[in-house]
Amino acid sequence: MSHDIEHDVGGGGILANKTLWLCVGVGIFLLIAFVMPTPSSVMSVVEKYGFAAKMVEWEVAHDARDAANQTMIVLGIIPMAIIFFATEAIPIGLTGILMPMLAYFFHLLPMKDIGRTFAGDAPMFLLGVLAMGVAVVDVGLHKRLAAWLLGWTRGFLVPVFVLCVSMAVVGSFISAHAMCAFMTPVMAAVYFGAVKANSPVGRLEHDPALAKFLMFTLCFALNVGGVGSPAAGGRNVIMMGFWSEYNVPMDFFTWMKYGLPLVPLLGVMVAVYMLALFGRKIKTKDLTPGLVAIKEETRKMGKMSYAEYVTFGMLLVVLALWIIGGEELGLGGPSLLALVIPVIFRTTEWKKILNGISWDAWFMYCGALTLGALLKESGAALWLAQSFLQVLGGVGMDKGVGLWIGLSGLSGIMTNFMSDAGTTALLGPIVIPMGIMTGVAGEPWATGLGVAFATSFAHFLIVGTPNNAIVYGLGIYPDSGEKMIHPMDFIKYGFLLWVLSMLAVWVLEFMVIYNIVGFPDGLLETAKSVMDKATAM
Repeated sequence: MSHDIEHDVGGGGILANKTLWLCVGVGIFLLIAFVMPTPSSVMSVVEKYGFAAKMVEWEVAHDARDAANQTMIVLGIIPMAIIFFATEAIPIGLTGILMPMLAYFFHLLPMKDIGRTFAGDAPMFLLGVLAMGVAVVDVGLHKRLAAWLLGWTRGFLVPVFVLCVSMAVVGSFISAHAMCAFMTPVMAAVYFGAVKANSPVGRLEHDPALAKFLMFTLCFALNVGGVGSPAAGGRNVIMMGFWSEYNVPMDFFTWMKYGLPLVPLLGVMVAVYMLALFGRKIKTKDLTPGLVAIKEETRKMGKMSYAEYVTFGMLLVVLALWIIGGEELGLGGPSLLALVIPVIFRTTEWKKILNGISWDAWFMYCGALTLGALLKESGAALWLAQSFLQVLGGVGMDKGVGLWIGLSGLSGIMTNFMSDAGTTALLGPIVIPMGIMTGVAGEPWATGLGVAFATSFAHFLIVGTPNNAIVYGLGIYPDSGEKMIHPMDFIKYGFLLWVLSMLAVWVLEFMVIYNIVGFPDGLLETAKSVMDKATAM
C-alpha cells in the first residue's frame, strides 16, 4: 500500500510543503525569541514569582532582564514545535530531540536537569507501554482480547458505540494508556479482517478512512474517560491534594458523583462525532467480517499457548504494580517489565521488540516533556496563564460559571502542550484561590473540578497525551507496517472534538450535574478561612 493511499484522508497541498513549514517555524521562533522586545509583563512575572532569582542561582541568566530574555526564547519555541509536530517539517522524533538540544544550546535549564526532563518516569512508562503492544501482537493475544471484548457485537454501529462507552468507562478506573496499548492492535486486527472480507479475491483494497476512524475513536474514547474518578490519572490526585491544603478534601466516591455521570455521555458523543465525521468517507460499513475472522482465528489457535499465558500474566502484573506500587515504583518501573519479561521467558525476541517500538513516537513524547519543563521553569506558562486570566476579567468572566468556563478552557488548551499533571500542578495553586475570592458557593471544588476535567481533553496535538503517541506509534497497517494516521490528523479531527468536549463540561457538568449533586455547606467558608490565615501570617 502506498503513502498516497494512506493519506487520502489525511490532507495534502500546502501542508505537504515541508520546506515551507520548516522556514515558517524557524522564522516565528527567531521573531519571538530575538526580534520582538520583551514585554514588561514578562519581566514582571519573572521577577515577582522568583523565576529570575532561580535562573540566576542556576547560572542560566545573569540578571532579571537576561532571565526574561530566556523566557522569550521558550515562548518562541512553542509555536515552532507545534508547527513541526503538526506538519512533520522534520520527523516528529527529531522535533522531540530538538527540544533538549535547544535547551542545551541556549542554556535554558541547568545541564544536569535537561536530561532528567527527557528521560524521567513518563518516558520510561511510554517505552514500556509501546513494548507491551509489540509483545501482545507478537503472541497473538490481541486477537483473543478482540474476541472477548467485541466478539459478541455485529454490524457497524453496535461495535462502535460499545467500544466508545466501554473504553470511556474503563479508562476512568485503570490506566487509559495501558488500555490504549492493548486495544490499538485489536482495532488494527478488526480493520484488517473487515477490509479483507470486503476486497476482491486475491487483492487487498485498503480503506484509510476506516483505519483512521477506528484509531481515533479508540483514542478519543479513552481520553474522555479521564473525568470519571481519581484513579484515571495523577492530575486528579494532584487536584485533590490542593483541596486538602485548604482543609476541604474530596474523597474518591464524591469525585465519582461529579465525574462518572459525564463519562458515558462523553463516550456516546465521541461515537456520534466520529460517525458524522467519517460516515460518508468509510467504504467498509460492516465490521462483522473482521470480528468473525478474529473469532475464527482465535478458535483455530486453540487453547491459550505458553507465550500467551506469559504475556497475559505480564499485563496483569504490570497493571497490579501500577495500582499498588504508588510513588515508590512510579509508572515507569513496572512498564519496563514489558521489555524484560518477554525476552527472559522467550515469548518475544529482543530484536523484534526493538524493531516494533515506534521510536519516533517515543522521542516525540520525550521532547514534549522537555518543552513542558521549559514552560514551567522559565515562567512562560505562568505568564501565558496570567495573560489569559486578565482577558477573562476584561470580558466579565471573573466569577461563577463564567470563571469556571474560562479556567477550564485555559486548562484544556494548556494540556495539549504540557502533561495533564503538569497543567494541573501549574494552574491549581492559581485557580483555587481565584475561585475562593469570588465568594461563589461551591468554591474551591467548582473551579478545581473544571480545571482537572479539562486536562482529559488533549485531543488536538499528538504530544498532548501518551494515548495519542501510542495510537500513532502502534496504529500500523498489518500488511505493510505503514502508519495509519498522520500527526496533522490530530488537529484536523481532534480540535472540533476538543471544542465539543469543553461544551459538554460547560453545559452538562457546570449547569446540570453541579446543580443536581450540589456542594457541601460551609465548603467556601472553610477554604476562605484557611486562605485568610495564610495571608495574615
